Amino acid sequence: MKIQDATVLVTGANRGIGKSLVEEALARGAAKVYAAARDPQTVTTPGAVPVKLDITDAAAIAELAERLTDVDVVVNNAGVTLGTSIVTDDLETIRREMEVNYFGPLQVSRAFAPTLTAREGHLLIVNSALSWAVVPGTSSYAATKAASWMLANGLRLELSPKVGVTSLHVGYVDTDMAAHIADGKVPPAEVAREAFDGIESGAMEVLVDGTARQVKSALSLDPSALYGS
Repeated sequence: MKIQDATVLVTGANRGIGKSLVEEALARGAAKVYAAARDPQTVTTPGAVPVKLDITDAAAIAELAERLTDVDVVVNNAGVTLGTSIVTDDLETIRREMEVNYFGPLQVSRAFAPTLTAREGHLLIVNSALSWAVVPGTSSYAATKAASWMLANGLRLELSPKVGVTSLHVGYVDTDMAAHIADGKVPPAEVAREAFDGIESGAMEVLVDGTARQVKSALSLDPSALYGS
């Protein structure tokens, strides 16, 4: 799937990874890049087409999919991390994280599936190294990203062979979400480059950095190696 001359939709496109994804798609010669955000006025990338979208609003997603029938590539980037404890914090906050990080990409993917199938397009879901492991303070977020990883796998099965599906995994990225992390952060522009390289090569998974590769390789270990006292 070549990005040049394609039409791309990026969710959560007003800052961080999303803004870099929009910039990278335009740099690769995309014919049009829809930059989706809850407030389209916060989209500042020259050449992008701002569109309003709250990925937890099923009606808004359906309306957008009905209008944007020229989309070849959907990048599910919008997400949230709330630092929630699954034991002590409010259940509604935990549900909110799952609504945004799992049900949001699910609803967007379902809504655009007919268009992508007709155009033999591509889906990319921005996931995390935390799809495969939990570190302190990430229990709820990691659960949403584990679910989102399986979402990518399920979509790949159900949309094949017409639609390609790529799951992107990375450790900490130098965005507002990881402002509390001092070192080892990946520039969002690098994530965007790796994302579109993966789409163009038809990769099922993109492991952006050493953290993602290391955590993925540990899946075969006994849990005691990761979580034992």
